[in-house]
Amino acid sequence: MRYETVMYQKRQQIGGITLNRPEVNNAINARLAEELIDICSKVSQDEGVRVVTITGAGEAFCVGTDLSGSLPSETVPTKLLAVAEALAKLDCPVIAAINGDALGQGLELALACDLRIVADTAHLGLPQIVSGFIPWDGGTQRLPRLIGRAKAIELILLGKPVSAREAYQIGLVNKVVTLEELSLVVANMAQRMASSTPLALKYAKEAIDKGLELTLEQGLRLEADLYSLLQTTQDRIEGITAFREKRKPKFKGK
Repeated sequence: MRYETVMYQKRQQIGGITLNRPEVNNAINARLAEELIDICSKVSQDEGVRVVTITGAGEAFCVGTDLSGSLPSETVPTKLLAVAEALAKLDCPVIAAINGDALGQGLELALACDLRIVADTAHLGLPQIVSGFIPWDGGTQRLPRLIGRAKAIELILLGKPVSAREAYQIGLVNKVVTLEELSLVVANMAQRMASSTPLALKYAKEAIDKGLELTLEQGLRLEADLYSLLQTTQDRIEGITAFREKRKPKFKGK
């Protein structure tokens, strides 16, 4: 597929996704959704990618859904615009570098990521209710799981965006930095993760995500099972050998 609205580049073991519709603040249309889903599919099949970052071109991360040129609102094919799940299903860690406003479906996209680093000038929110809609790309489910029901229902029912600082205070984002620092901070985090064994990254993410839907007892059993699986891998042997030889390990994801 030829990409027009999304850019993707792989540098070493890090895949970088950039939403590329800066003229409309990276609003999601059918074309962008299709391209982003295709990129996620390719990333999931590329064993060489250990971490993915996603950001927006221009001044915004993503301001929501672009319905211009679509059918009337009552028949808008929203399923074709759903993109968050494609990111959420990736086995590797995904970091959202929120360089500007993340609103509506743009925030839902960020919620599907594992870490959210935000520029201090950005605003984040789910304002769909003001237009007579509700979040449809995971917002009503992922937001309360992340920050709790009380604050989530406030943000969704009022539809009022919050500042980057407030987003950090309520646990919506992991870190607030200046716009100038954003790229370097995210790059350093991605590189640190990429230096670990990809199987450990995958299993740690799986244990956390699936564990949230289980009882504590079931979650502990899942954690133990995944830990045991890691003991059978070549990467575990490489990690121990590298430690003994006082060198940097060379993990292969096997």
